[in-house]
Amino acid sequence: MKRRAIEVASYKGRRYPAWFKAVLALVLAGVVTFGALLGAVLAGSYDHIQGQPQVMVILGCQVKDYGPSILLQDRLDKALSYLGTNPDLTIVVSGGQGPDEPTTEARAMADYLIERGVAEEDILLEEESHNTAQNFQYTAQLLEEVGYDLEQTQVVVVSNGFHLTRARMLAERAGFEEVSTLAAPSSHFASRMGMYIREPLALVKSFLFDR
Repeated sequence: MKRRAIEVASYKGRRYPAWFKAVLALVLAGVVTFGALLGAVLAGSYDHIQGQPQVMVILGCQVKDYGPSILLQDRLDKALSYLGTNPDLTIVVSGGQGPDEPTTEARAMADYLIERGVAEEDILLEEESHNTAQNFQYTAQLLEEVGYDLEQTQVVVVSNGFHLTRARMLAERAGFEEVSTLAAPSSHFASRMGMYIREPLALVKSFLFDR
């Protein structure tokens, strides 16, 4: 007996409109780009010391009524740990005063270090900057005014780990030739999570506009 052939309709899948595919492609491209930027941020978030730095630059962060914020204390404590075995560095504390801060970030940092045994004469205050690019621009000017040749000066930059990829890029743009980094922890969990979302976007902004 001859069997009857069974026909099966071909499955063509659900068809999506062109606009949906375009939006999906843009979303996927954005996710991939953000992932790559986050990878760059994470890659720079560690200690990297080369040569023998002569100058330490501590980047400012928010100051509260009680003194340096938790993130700023993390930076200062990391600096103090390094200074314990490398006491002969010139220290630049860099940061101006925001509208909600009781004093300049540089002054608060200097007071914190002095209270913990750092000699006041070893500290230079840069009190005019309001962002990372200005931190390095004004620090470079300050160091040149006191006799440093940036091309011959090795610096070690202290900040929270998430900040260091962008900080290194901006330091080099400001004229610093040899840049080492010290990655402070980020004890404030909420701030740490927020910064790892914000910092990849800030990296793009600084790359394009902070010249």
